[in-house]
Amino acid sequence: MSKATTILAGALAATMATSAAAEGEVNLYSSRHYDTDERLYSDFEEATGIRINRIEGKADELIARMQAEGENSPADILLTVDTSRLARAKDAGVLQSIDSATLEARVPGYLQDEDNQWFGFSQRARIIFFDKADVANPPQTYLDLADPAYKGQVCIRSSTNTYNQTLLASIITHHGAEAATSWAEGVVANMAREPQGGDTDQLRGIVSGECEISVANSYYFARSIRKDVKGLSDSRDMIGWVFPSQNAEGAHMNLSGGGVAAHSPNRENAIKFLEYLASDQAQQYFSAGNDEFPAVPGVGLAPSIAALGHFKPDDVNLSEVAKNIPEAQKIFNAVGWK
Repeated sequence: MSKATTILAGALAATMATSAAAEGEVNLYSSRHYDTDERLYSDFEEATGIRINRIEGKADELIARMQAEGENSPADILLTVDTSRLARAKDAGVLQSIDSATLEARVPGYLQDEDNQWFGFSQRARIIFFDKADVANPPQTYLDLADPAYKGQVCIRSSTNTYNQTLLASIITHHGAEAATSWAEGVVANMAREPQGGDTDQLRGIVSGECEISVANSYYFARSIRKDVKGLSDSRDMIGWVFPSQNAEGAHMNLSGGGVAAHSPNRENAIKFLEYLASDQAQQYFSAGNDEFPAVPGVGLAPSIAALGHFKPDDVNLSEVAKNIPEAQKIFNAVGWK
């Protein structure tokens, strides 16, 4: 064999080896920052033999990175939290439509993108919390948060927070932009302090007496049931909660989900991973490991989540809600919600 032939054969072998390795991996870009997700990844690798390579970062940074990488992007999957970010990824052109009978069968239609570019895999209810000693008649709906009766009592996050952006977008979807604007104005007037901190800080605001009412996602409170959360768990008994709008649209649900990258080099493996996230095993772990509600109906709840009680979730199509997110941000800016 000539030297040239040897070099060519070596190059071909290297190319084949690379292709073989690619068939056994999937490249995950994730903005989920939960240590408990490690179990999801290790279980998938053990069950399929497909290796997960991860890059973690903030959602907007990952989306920008995928845009910059273009057709050369190694990303196979984007996982992120909240409908607003999933919609942002779709609008940025970094996701692709896929066909999966498994996902169609297991993930409810209202928790999917209308073009099958993203799917929801876990949920959190956006709940109204209150000081049981000081609030005899807590708000029963999101719109009630704007009632002047609660002036100076409400702690809630900033207008840049994706959870609030999606909540306002859902209010637009259900009640229209005019009602949503009035609501946002009323909430600003009722704030006990300028928006600050995360959801856990809104709950701690009740404990410290800075506010009597707060809005937070369910899993922040459920976590304080499952394990010690500083400044919250020891005083948890003073806090009551309301699943809002039970006689109307139901409690707003934040979504954690993902989709296949537009230029995925391992597309079939990426679809397999998303299908795994919809399995009973993974769905149970979303609940047990991170106090979230499963997206797949019929999957059992972790005790920390079950302790919050039964409620009616809002089953509005989240693709429709996502379309109103830009309008929601305009309303926040117009009413001076910081």
